[in-house]
Amino acid sequence: MASITIRNIEDALKSRLRVQAAFHGRSMEDEARDILRSALNREPARPGSLVASIRARFSHLGGVELPAMTREPMREPPSFGP
Repeated sequence: MASITIRNIEDALKSRLRVQAAFHGRSMEDEARDILRSALNREPARPGSLVASIRARFSHLGGVELPAMTREPMREPPSFGP
């Protein structure tokens, strides 16, 4: 197994880790290992498309039916010549 060293941890964070490890009845190293394991075993949230996010946010309000727009024929392109 590999090992890592974590430097420059704030005193308050180290103290909280020590208290949490004591609460769970294990060493600080075991507690840190368990925290890393549980954090990295979670499935990362997959970003959805913008359309899916908007639809999910407003779907409870109900849909809106818009009338079909009639299209006019295309205009003749402008001529830039003589």
